[in-house]
Amino acid sequence: MLHVLATRPTVRTGDPTMRTGVRTVSVTAPARLHLGFLDMNGSSGRRFGSVGMTLEGPCVELSIERAPSFAVSGAQAPRAEAVANSMCDRFHFPRDFRITISRTIPEHVGLGSGTQLGIAVGTALARLYRLDLPVREVAVAAQRGQRSGIGAGAFELGGFLVDGGKGASDDLPPIVSRIAFPTDWRVLLVFERETHGLHGELEAAAFQALPAFPESLANHLCRLMLMRALPALAERDIDSFGNAIGELQRITGDYFSPAQGGRFASPRVAEALAWIESQGVAGVGQSSWGPTGFAIIAGQDRTAQLVRAAHARWGDAGPLQFMVCAGRNHGGEVDVVEWARASADGI
Repeated sequence: MLHVLATRPTVRTGDPTMRTGVRTVSVTAPARLHLGFLDMNGSSGRRFGSVGMTLEGPCVELSIERAPSFAVSGAQAPRAEAVANSMCDRFHFPRDFRITISRTIPEHVGLGSGTQLGIAVGTALARLYRLDLPVREVAVAAQRGQRSGIGAGAFELGGFLVDGGKGASDDLPPIVSRIAFPTDWRVLLVFERETHGLHGELEAAAFQALPAFPESLANHLCRLMLMRALPALAERDIDSFGNAIGELQRITGDYFSPAQGGRFASPRVAEALAWIESQGVAGVGQSSWGPTGFAIIAGQDRTAQLVRAAHARWGDAGPLQFMVCAGRNHGGEVDVVEWARASADGI
């Protein structure tokens, strides 16, 4: 398997005197947290500016192989089929393949399921037909990253990421900072089984209806990220880092509250996050439109202690579900398998 950074995939081939062709491409695309926007005002010439991190655990896993006819199977097949058709129309790929989806990220809960599925399908098709297509171009072709570059950055680089927002062009926001997430820190995810975050037309309408974002708050958030959160992460200072992320979450959550009914989309998740905060954890919040909440915690033992207490408080069969993840400091994985056939001249 290959960690996708800035290198080409390693390929398993047959005899070097044989001509080769790609037979199967398998892709793993990791989930991400979207921790908030830095500048919804846009008076500087760039708008949004996203903060996020890559998760180890929830992911998309799929494979594409040559087949007599086009077919898609597995969870979220209609979404994958739509991306595949778009890629075929855009790049004139023949529809002589089948897609098998073996694992997906839960849809519309704030973990980037649509972007990671789209990038996984687009990357696999590009490799199947030997098209050298960068991850950013795959994301654009899959119609992802309209506001944020965190999803593409998670697949390409992993780690804790900041993008530079949308400029005058329609290009995907560039990643301007990438720092490895400490290996001994953990992320506690809080899921609400019965709620989904805004998406599609409702999400677009919500952005249109939101009030103007004060320039003073945009200035504050940019300074908060550059001068507090990122240095604290680089120095592995979880108290300062957690406080900065918590402040970012409070400001952006209150701004989005008219669209999602409060600082957090789910009252149950809000209750759980308030309890986690009362246990001395500062870095809590909601990923994207939620309802998934998160808490950034120092150490596996401390995290396990909180999970046991949460299960005792809310039970295992209730509406809330808890999952522990590590940060992922590498991007997606691509595995290319080739078949070989003898050429007439042995070249």
